[in-house]
Amino acid sequence: MSTPTLPLWIDNQPCAASSSRTADVYNPATGAVIRKVPLANKTDVDQAVAAAKRAYPGWRDTTPLRRARILTRYRELMEAHKGELVALISEEHGKTRLDAEGSLQRGIEVIEFASGAPHLLKGELAEDVGRGVDCHSILQPVGVCVGIAPFNFPAMVPLWMFPVAIACGNTFILKPSEKVPSTALRMAELFKEAGLPDGVFNVVHGDKEAVDLLLTHPDVGAVSSVGSTPVAKHIYETAARHGKRVQALGGAKNHAVVLPDADLPFAADALIGAGYGSAGERCMAISAVVAVGEAADPLVALLREKAARLKVGPGDRAGIDMGPLITREHRDRVKGCIDTGVAEGAALVLDGRGLQVPGHEHGFFLGPTLFDRVKPDMTIYKDEIFGPVLIVLRVDSLDEAIALINRNPFANGTAIFTRSGAAARRFEHDIEVGMVGVNIPIPVPMAFFSFGGWKGSLFGDLHMHGMEGVQFYTRTKVITTRWPVTEDTTGVSLVMPTHK
Repeated sequence: MSTPTLPLWIDNQPCAASSSRTADVYNPATGAVIRKVPLANKTDVDQAVAAAKRAYPGWRDTTPLRRARILTRYRELMEAHKGELVALISEEHGKTRLDAEGSLQRGIEVIEFASGAPHLLKGELAEDVGRGVDCHSILQPVGVCVGIAPFNFPAMVPLWMFPVAIACGNTFILKPSEKVPSTALRMAELFKEAGLPDGVFNVVHGDKEAVDLLLTHPDVGAVSSVGSTPVAKHIYETAARHGKRVQALGGAKNHAVVLPDADLPFAADALIGAGYGSAGERCMAISAVVAVGEAADPLVALLREKAARLKVGPGDRAGIDMGPLITREHRDRVKGCIDTGVAEGAALVLDGRGLQVPGHEHGFFLGPTLFDRVKPDMTIYKDEIFGPVLIVLRVDSLDEAIALINRNPFANGTAIFTRSGAAARRFEHDIEVGMVGVNIPIPVPMAFFSFGGWKGSLFGDLHMHGMEGVQFYTRTKVITTRWPVTEDTTGVSLVMPTHK
């Protein structure tokens, strides 16, 4: 039986790509190719941008209330088809169905937030800024927007982008990861069913060629992306050079500080979930534990015990804690990182390299791995591994922990485990990281707050979703108004008005 090739989604319908290039889409649990995805060329990208550009004037002029009603119907359809979407996410990414369901729910919450468009898009008014002069601001859409999404969250990360953009009156082109393309297409079909007009939401599959065509296209006004830091930097520099508004979220090395007064069994449970959930393929995964003082020995023992008990296997099987990695090449790269850690002298407490999953010998599996006594100059500390590898560094004080984290070039998320309110308050104030958890290992904000890091984890000025998302997808226009009375004859003035 031949392997099916997926379509693009342009003008609210599936369409065959003009490009003859394709990529294989795998089931990571079996290693089998399950479908092919087209890699769009210039003709395909131009067609999608043209459709979005045609749709823009009508969608821009659709009232925010009508846009919100479509988004509300869309949220209901996404809820109704949750099981189907979860199965697609698990099949192409490999994560467990429970994990897929949780991430999908967080994406649906952004649709709920965006459904408040009539309130979110209100401007400001100041009466009598001068004698008889009023001033008000309005928020207007940017135009055709592009989203470039990573493989690790086939639904959640795109949903951080396009519901907010579309609620604000923009049209949108999503370029999902070619490794996990099917969820984006199904979300597009459901959006059409919700009543979204033709051309407002489009899906273009592709690799770097398609990305660069979108980044440089003269009719694209804004670009959102999530990916590794080198990719984020390329997207930011390229799109900004071509006059686009850009938000490009990059890589991470998220630290969790554990103080001696912490509830260590609770902290260990939280760190196991944050370090090994989704096989460590999360931009908010905790990958570095900073054990302070006498917390270190008992904490490492707990982490080893709990990690060794994790059940690894296909994500669609009940009782599985952790699925495979996304590709064979990525699995082998993570194995190489473990090799490097051993060679550089870190203490390998738990080794996941020899894992075999019966019946899935060709799957891209790697067991949970734990390193202790890692030093800041080691490669496994400096590099983003993006796999089920948790490392422990030891320091003597909270001061050392804060200094260590603040020296790191990444600044996406961090956490502290403690019973001390004073220590937690100091940590959240002094730490130079965009998202902070206090006894919460993965501090991903709710949809009505913004998501994003600092330093090498963000290129651009505004974070995703929340009010910063609304700001990114709109332009502010300020209008100053005066209605002179009939007898008002002030005469000609060449002086800068001061509204005195």
